[in-house]
Amino acid sequence: MELSWSTFLLEIINFLVLIWILKHFLYKPVLAVIAKRQEGVEKTLGEAKALHDDADKLKQQYEARLEHWQQERQQARDALNRELDTERSQKLSALRNTLEQEREKVRVAESRRQADAQRKVEESALAQGARFAGKLLAQVACPETEKRLVELTINELEQLPPERLAAFFTHNGASSDIITVVSAYPLAELQRQQLQQALSHNGWTATLQFQQDPTLLAGLHITMGAWVLAANLRDELRGFSELTHHEQ
Repeated sequence: MELSWSTFLLEIINFLVLIWILKHFLYKPVLAVIAKRQEGVEKTLGEAKALHDDADKLKQQYEARLEHWQQERQQARDALNRELDTERSQKLSALRNTLEQEREKVRVAESRRQADAQRKVEESALAQGARFAGKLLAQVACPETEKRLVELTINELEQLPPERLAAFFTHNGASSDIITVVSAYPLAELQRQQLQQALSHNGWTATLQFQQDPTLLAGLHITMGAWVLAANLRDELRGFSELTHHEQ
């Protein structure tokens, strides 16, 4: 078989034409598709990287926010604990004050109760003592005791300053010049004269009315208007009991 140069040349030309056709109609579109695909891949990778960066930023923000929130929660917890401690202290202080006031009330009430009980015991003792003294004085009361009391009364009247006795006569409030003298036992005439003289002033002579009251036990009860002189065992004993009760 002989080599035909014309055929060989035509084959070369056909091959070159084929290459041109392939390059022009197939290779360039393929390259364009590949470039476009590569561009799309790069774009996707860029978007993925951007999303990854955004995710990292969001993660960092979330972690920072979470840490900040934990700090805020701890601060809120600390503030709440401080408020609870303050309120607890205030409540305990108020409770202590209330308990102290209640204890003071109980102490005062108990003190009053004890004082009342003691006062009642003392009053009962005084009443019993007064009854005992009354019975005792009633047994020892006699004309001799009254005579001694009358002498003491006359002595006291004679020792009164003149202006004091004058005040009795001037401001006694009596509608008359009558003086009532009550005794437990009948008075002797000498005793009546001595009382008449002791109750006279600047030539003024009072009218004495003598009465008898055994409940006086012994002694005198002299009344001149609003002025009363109680010099007897009954009134002295009663005055002692009233004075002691008033002091209590």
